[in-house]
Amino acid sequence: MTRLLDEIIGFNRTFVEQQKYEPYLTSKFPDKKFVILTCMDTRLIELLPASMNIKNGDVKMIKSAGGVVSTAFGGIMRSIIVAIYELGAEEVLVIGHHDCGMNHINPQHMKAKFLERGIPEDTLQILQNSGLNIEHWLRGFNDVTESIRSSVNLIRHHPLVPSIPIHGLVIDPKTGKLDVVDEGYRD
Repeated sequence: MTRLLDEIIGFNRTFVEQQKYEPYLTSKFPDKKFVILTCMDTRLIELLPASMNIKNGDVKMIKSAGGVVSTAFGGIMRSIIVAIYELGAEEVLVIGHHDCGMNHINPQHMKAKFLERGIPEDTLQILQNSGLNIEHWLRGFNDVTESIRSSVNLIRHHPLVPSIPIHGLVIDPKTGKLDVVDEGYRD
C-alpha cells in the first residue's frame, strides 16, 4: 500500500525535474491588489478562482473553515493585516458559500469525536479550565449571509485595518454564481 506522502513526494520530484512549475512563477505581491478570505471547501479550490477570473499571482487567498473571522486578534486577522500592509492588498473580499460544512455544526458532536479518536477527557477539561470555551470556539453558523456580514463587520471595524473596501459575497458551490452580501465601496 502506497502512503499518501510517498505519492506526493514522488509526483513532486517529477514535477520539479520537468519544470512544470514555470507557468506558476509570479511574485509574492498580488497583481489585482486584493485579499480573499474564503472557506476551505474542496469544491472551491478551482471553482472560486475560475468564477472570478483569478489566476496564480492575482490575489492573496486565505482559507479557513467557513471563511469566518472568529476573533479580532487571531491568525485569520493577522493574515489579512499582513496582506494589506506588507503585500499591497487594497481591498478585502470575504466569500462564503451555500451548503457549507460549518452551517449548523454541533460542538457537542465534535467533542464526542475527539474522545472517539483518543483525546483524553482530561485534555478537554484542561482547555475549558484555561479559559477556552470549546463550544463557542467550535460553533458554526446558521445563516451564511449573516456569518459573512459578521466577518465583514469585524474586519471593517478592526483598529488596525485602514479605510479600504471590505466586501462580503456568497458563492454557489455548484455553479460559481456570486451574490454580493455587503458591498464595501463607501462614497
